[in-house]
Amino acid sequence: MRTLRLARIAAEAEGLRLRRQMQRTAVRLAIGLIGLMFLGWALAFAHVAAWFWLRESVGWGTSGAAAAIAGVDLVIAAFLVLLMVRSSPGRVEMEALQVRQRALESAVSSFALATVLVPMLRLVVNLLRRK
Repeated sequence: MRTLRLARIAAEAEGLRLRRQMQRTAVRLAIGLIGLMFLGWALAFAHVAAWFWLRESVGWGTSGAAAAIAGVDLVIAAFLVLLMVRSSPGRVEMEALQVRQRALESAVSSFALATVLVPMLRLVVNLLRRK
């Protein structure tokens, strides 16, 4: 009975921990989204400032300034896409996957062994009772 009570207490504590973690994650997500919104506006104004600078100081026309900014944006986007494509699982990820797979295989085999041993144990107990 004590074991069940301790297991229930552990489950309730884990539930509380997970609820608090989800609340904290939701708050962090909201703050992050607001920060991304401000970052987006800052980048938009930086583009406008660069466009005006190219038009006024450098003397480019409206279309030339816009094309230059779009070209720089495309180069940055291509670089980021290249980084994204080259990203592959690291050594730690691969080792963690192998550990998980071994643990699951061990759990399945021990579960299979238990499902075989329990009926055999019942059979032996029943045979011993009859004698």
